[in-house]
Amino acid sequence: MNAKSIALALTVVVIWGVNFSVIKVGLHTLPPILFSGLRFLIVAIPAVLFVPRPRVPLWQLLTVGLSLGVIKFSLLFVAMDADASAGIASLLLQAQVIFTILLSAVLLREVVTRAQGLGLFIALSGFALFFLTTTGSATLTGVTMIVAAAFFWAIANLVMKQMPGVNLMHFMVWVSLIPPLPLFALSYLLESQHPLQLLQATPLSGWLSIAYVGYISTLVAFALWGWLLNQHTSASVTPFALLIPIVGMSAASIGLGERLSPIEWVGAGLIVVGLTISVLGARLWRYLMQVRKASAKKAPSASAQ
Repeated sequence: MNAKSIALALTVVVIWGVNFSVIKVGLHTLPPILFSGLRFLIVAIPAVLFVPRPRVPLWQLLTVGLSLGVIKFSLLFVAMDADASAGIASLLLQAQVIFTILLSAVLLREVVTRAQGLGLFIALSGFALFFLTTTGSATLTGVTMIVAAAFFWAIANLVMKQMPGVNLMHFMVWVSLIPPLPLFALSYLLESQHPLQLLQATPLSGWLSIAYVGYISTLVAFALWGWLLNQHTSASVTPFALLIPIVGMSAASIGLGERLSPIEWVGAGLIVVGLTISVLGARLWRYLMQVRKASAKKAPSASAQ
């Protein structure tokens, strides 16, 4: 990847990492399910007028729209509203990597490599620590809901894995048409029967949060990510996503004053290391073997001299 592509990849990482703190700010002014419905509504309504419908079966749009847009974001936003900090949410949501690998192995018959298996074991050890402790950063309910959200994200990943060559940004725009009505119905039943009054009382910070999550985090970031995937191999692009929880926790610490307990730092470290091994382990091992072979070839010539 050239310098331009690396800069764009890091830009997406920052956008998605900061996104969790922005969501937290928005949840101070709006209930979580209504907030989630609005972020999809502002993406879908104007954009579908200019973006062609991707050539994918309707069931794929519906499955991703329901699993990712309705279930995943509802669980995530409800958890972040009362049971999890922004930094912890950005970290625990990366369980989607583990679920994607495991579901791909079970449903798509993909082989789990030794590096992936080791990485999954280490990451799962880190996740276990969050289930064994209850602190101000996340309750057991919050951890459970975010891990469940990650599972439904993985389901969406499996569907999208089966449609290579599809413009990801176009697909996400059309997917965004599906969640608003179900989310607004759930919000009406579970949150408030007076949504218009809530919207009228929403301060500027709430609308800015919706705009950031809808336009910047969804349209801009996915457009950049899709361009990167089209220009480079997935193996070159996807490892940058490992930086998202690091940016997420840093942004939450700086912007919201969030702090982790010692056991949470241990769990976070295990998760990041495990995910890194799962994604990059095979390539790191090949690189080490190449370095070892190169060193072995130089050794005899050096001794001969």
